[in-house]
Amino acid sequence: MHSIDLNSDLGEAFGPWTMGEDAQMLSVVTSANIACGGHAGDPETMFATLSDAAARGVIVGAHPGYEDRLGFGRRVIPMRPDEIARMVAAQIGALAGVAALAGARLRYVKPHGALANLAADDAGVAKAILAAIMAQPGRLAVLAISGTALEQAAVAADYPVFSEIFADRAYLPNGRLVPRSQPGAVLHDPQQAAERLLGFLDTGLMPVVGGPPIRLAAQSICVHGDSPGALGMAQGLRRALQAAGVTIAPFVPA
Repeated sequence: MHSIDLNSDLGEAFGPWTMGEDAQMLSVVTSANIACGGHAGDPETMFATLSDAAARGVIVGAHPGYEDRLGFGRRVIPMRPDEIARMVAAQIGALAGVAALAGARLRYVKPHGALANLAADDAGVAKAILAAIMAQPGRLAVLAISGTALEQAAVAADYPVFSEIFADRAYLPNGRLVPRSQPGAVLHDPQQAAERLLGFLDTGLMPVVGGPPIRLAAQSICVHGDSPGALGMAQGLRRALQAAGVTIAPFVPA
């Protein structure tokens, strides 16, 4: 019997600008990665998302990214690793402060967007992000993309790390995601995504573009909250997984 977590990137609105259907997504997922004011998010959005997650019993984690709202954190900002560590620490601290008001408890950290992609291959950046996480109170776990430098850095440090795969993104033979600028990078059909995930859970093999399936390990599945049709995708995936006998549960025990 398989057990898997469903996570989504939420709290990505700010000011009068909205993004995604957070309240509805929180009724589907078991873990919520909440923006910390860098690529998106503001104190009001953080508080609302954290409060709603706490009321629903959804595990919450910090989702720090480059401070680039215009680019939604999907552009690399030139920074030294030590600067990245301080940026990540500051964003985690901001979310933790609001979480204390909302009666929520941060359990993990998942880097966002371009920062996560850089940490997938740059060992120096991965170690800097890990250092920022390890310095926080409460021993926050790391949620890392499966098969990346960040995952490896946490394993080497004997630090709690959980790995994720993406329900709605296509993969390259090296285990990285197909860039969003390329056709077919984002999957939109819940049935297709569900069949791929069920095959992965049975075999540990992920289909890729331009090569044979690759082996990955994961305790969590991400459904992007900002993608068109994200709610329908998440609902369809949960139904399909449960119908196949898969237990949906947080990767970090409540």
